Amino acid sequence: MTKNAVTPLTEIVRHTTIVDAPRLAKRLGVNLTIATETFQHTGSFKFRAAYNLAANIPQQRIITASSGNFGQAVAYACSLLGKQCIIVMPATSAKVKVDAVREYGGTVDLVDVKTKSRAQRVSELSSEDPGAFVASAYDDPLVIDGNASLGRELAKLDRQFDYIVSPIGGGGLISGLVKGTRESGKEVKIVGAEPAMANDAARSLREGHIIRNETEPQTIADGARTLSIGNHNWEVIKTGVQDIVEVPEDNIKEGVRQLFSLANLKCEPTGALSIGAVLTRPEFFKGKSVCCVISGGNVDPEVYRSILAG
Repeated sequence: MTKNAVTPLTEIVRHTTIVDAPRLAKRLGVNLTIATETFQHTGSFKFRAAYNLAANIPQQRIITASSGNFGQAVAYACSLLGKQCIIVMPATSAKVKVDAVREYGGTVDLVDVKTKSRAQRVSELSSEDPGAFVASAYDDPLVIDGNASLGRELAKLDRQFDYIVSPIGGGGLISGLVKGTRESGKEVKIVGAEPAMANDAARSLREGHIIRNETEPQTIADGARTLSIGNHNWEVIKTGVQDIVEVPEDNIKEGVRQLFSLANLKCEPTGALSIGAVLTRPEFFKGKSVCCVISGGNVDPEVYRSILAG
């Protein structure tokens, strides 16, 4: 595919799927809209960011770190654009995500994060291949712009939301939602949903500056196992995010179970963070019109089976 033949993101992305789940809405005590990216290309919102980035850089090779979803998205985007990629992933990554990266044509480089961080390994690979583009899964304007496409889609819905609740790890999705809704002129409060054991974004918002986790937090929400939010993301988050709810592990799992049993929707733990946030702060959301963004559905079958079994 030549540069002139690149298909625009707006023409290749799948519009988010809107689900009304009255039983779940009643259980949560809110007027609920589910916006799920589980049916997006590669099974998560990350395709929006990955394709926008890969299509707008001149380099033919990309090196990046990922717990799985961004890696899959970059691998698929590169396959569509005739490019190559290496994805550095933790050795503990879900097998379903490692297999998917390889099946989409990406090269997987597994690293033991207890002895070497993903960032260190990316730096090593970059030194070996200085012509490659080092991509961040969240801290890049092209990533934010790609995710803003979801914000614009939600803004165009014929619905008025009090809150849009979004999972937050590195901050790429939530900053895109802020940017997209702002550009559309929609007045809606954006709330983050973060694992309590990986609460660097919540602490950063409270303190007014970026606070880092000392080690990669081993929350069940593997898509939120980040050391800190990105610098580009912080510039958007600090003025555009209303609040960040710190979600206990049990409420993340309960979110997965309620989406399955009351909305007939399979999602990964990270994707269930938004439901977990409503479960964690029921008094904050009670009676409000709430759009919960379900960020992805790529979950290891054994992990999913274990969560559903309670």
